[in-house]
Amino acid sequence: MSEGPVDRVLAALREAGVPVEVRRLTDPVPTAATAAAALGCPVAAIANSLVFDADGEPLLVLTSGAHRVDTGKVAALVGARRVRRATPGFVLAATGQEVGGVAPVGHPAPLRTVVDADLAGHPLLWAGGGDHWTMLGLSYADLLRATGGTGAAVA
Repeated sequence: MSEGPVDRVLAALREAGVPVEVRRLTDPVPTAATAAAALGCPVAAIANSLVFDADGEPLLVLTSGAHRVDTGKVAALVGARRVRRATPGFVLAATGQEVGGVAPVGHPAPLRTVVDADLAGHPLLWAGGGDHWTMLGLSYADLLRATGGTGAAVA
């Protein structure tokens, strides 16, 4: 049997030594608002995994569900001429996961990652688990460690 996206995500987290709480939900949670409602947490504690096209290369921005990413600010931060939302096909190719279920890890190759510094204000964050039904609970420090990401203001 072949390994699915959630299996790859959990394997990557185990390899990084990052403990997570896994919640498999009965209904899909493709947005921060639906995930927060299902989990009973503030939308700001949802770590949205957003893939951008940064001069043709994938860039993963993990942002608070309460924020909208400022692509100009992120472009300056990563030294890109242009950062724009990636197409669903670009996201799938870069992550092996569909839009609305992208996890911070478990991708075919590591992605350059920026993590919203405002997420640090929440003791427990929830991130996508690789599909539309799985959410992962972890700390900001563990999110940084698992992704190798850089914390920064992205909104």
